[in-house]
Amino acid sequence: MNNKWTKRALPALILTMLLTACGGGPSGSGADQPQAGAKEGSQAQESAGLSNIQDGLTKASDLSKIPETAKKRTNTFISGTQTPEGIFNPYFYQNGWDGNVTNVLFASLLTKDETGKPIPELAESWETSEDQLTYTFRLRPNLKFSDGSPLTAEDVAFTLTLLHDPAYDGRVDIAQAGIKGGKAYKEGKADSVEGIKVIDPQTVQITTEKVSTLALPLISGEVLSKAYYGKDYKQGNLDYIKTLHDKPLGTGPYQFDKFIKGQEVRFTANPNYYAGKPAVDNFIFKITNNDTNFQYIKVGETDFDRFTANRDNFEQLKALGFVNINTFTATSYVYLDFNSGGKLLKDKRVRQALYYGLDRQKFTDILYQGFGEVANVPVSPASWAYTKDVTAYPFDPEKAKRLLDEAGWKVGADGIREKDGQKLKLQYLGRKGYNIDDVLIPLAKENLNDIGIGVEAEILDFNALLAKRKKGDFDIASFTSTNFSDPYEGVKGFHSKYSVSGYSNPTVDRLIEQSTETLDTNKRIPLYHELYKELKDDPPVLLLSYLKILSAHNARVQGINPDPVSILNRSIPKLKIQQQ
Repeated sequence: MNNKWTKRALPALILTMLLTACGGGPSGSGADQPQAGAKEGSQAQESAGLSNIQDGLTKASDLSKIPETAKKRTNTFISGTQTPEGIFNPYFYQNGWDGNVTNVLFASLLTKDETGKPIPELAESWETSEDQLTYTFRLRPNLKFSDGSPLTAEDVAFTLTLLHDPAYDGRVDIAQAGIKGGKAYKEGKADSVEGIKVIDPQTVQITTEKVSTLALPLISGEVLSKAYYGKDYKQGNLDYIKTLHDKPLGTGPYQFDKFIKGQEVRFTANPNYYAGKPAVDNFIFKITNNDTNFQYIKVGETDFDRFTANRDNFEQLKALGFVNINTFTATSYVYLDFNSGGKLLKDKRVRQALYYGLDRQKFTDILYQGFGEVANVPVSPASWAYTKDVTAYPFDPEKAKRLLDEAGWKVGADGIREKDGQKLKLQYLGRKGYNIDDVLIPLAKENLNDIGIGVEAEILDFNALLAKRKKGDFDIASFTSTNFSDPYEGVKGFHSKYSVSGYSNPTVDRLIEQSTETLDTNKRIPLYHELYKELKDDPPVLLLSYLKILSAHNARVQGINPDPVSILNRSIPKLKIQQQ
């Protein structure tokens, strides 16, 4: 939340909603009363005009209110971001905020338009063979890395070879592209990847062994410099490359200057950017969060940031007068990750009980004030793969109690369920400055305690949260997914090969794999709909809400046109600062 009023009002608002859910007092119970409470809250919001903000741009009303601090910053653009860790390589980072940094520093063969459709970036053009197995990329002429060294097809080949290295342990699974000879190189049985061929300095050809919707996005990503990252490269040893994570060299609109951990990341305009040096010389990512982002933009210390999309934030931003406000439907969703491999949540009936026992509608109403929607499948309503045919979990505490009884968890003397001498107390990992947790933690404690489940919350910075999650030292943890243009990106983490939370379901694995084995969208749709039904029965996460994205920028900055796929990224090379 972003101002003193909201911080003071939020606990009272949560308490009011919770009391409504309990029929006005602690003695209320039953499945119908909470649903009625949520419905009444939604109706009250509608009567207050909380549903009349449409997607699109709301222009600044009074540029004379631009803070002096911002006016004096004539050649520097500052955007808010959250907690980068410092691994600034597009193929090794694990933290999405590091991903934001690499998006500024590195360009790809292909990028995506505002709908997620692939379009040329470093590649001038590309062709796919008739059998859909071979891809040929033609590079733009005279491409250079930010240090002035040339970018050629050899750099593309090096990048794709690196991803097949036996020692590569980064975030990209290039094996899904099925490049011919890739497996042999990964296993150390070949000294090159057969399917990667440099035709000439500007042309590279990639041959795959199977048709896959994953191939093109995997082989058309960011390009690493062979001269820089491959200087001491030897198959099976990536130690040298890992020393360069905090000294990145790329081809993006800006080049790396300095990282001050916990404060900011600084960049300068890349004079060798293929589309021309950006007009704004300096770019800064300033570390903000939901407690600070409004104040920073209000006083002119930042030029752009994102905010929780609700009435309070929209009205506060509008009242500033000097910011342009963009609102659009996100391609992400809010969820609680389950530690399915842990002792407490291994039984799917317990995970189902959490769905029935948590009032997701009330959470959505409180946080988004009419600008969110309860999520029932792991893809945005804006996606072609979305469906309403999967029956939603209603808020039904009595059903939750029956499931827990069936799973052998009996209510103890203190009201908390126990089994084999162990209490059903869930360790909840939350994030500092994450207002989703401000709402969700008290609501979860109230709702789940009613069905005999205890909740013990631990609030951490994001990188510490990720570390504990990786170790399996949690039961539930709150997240917002990244924005994605293909539904596969929203379900990949549920495959047993990629799950970081111990989830494994052979049917889910099969359906995810089958959804990538055709380029025909009409054939993929029924596979995803079948997958969603299986995920409902055996949930790997507790889906909470679909949401809108609300961003604001100082109107003196021109060229910002956020979209659901890239948010700010596509606008960065086009920024201009109008002198006041």
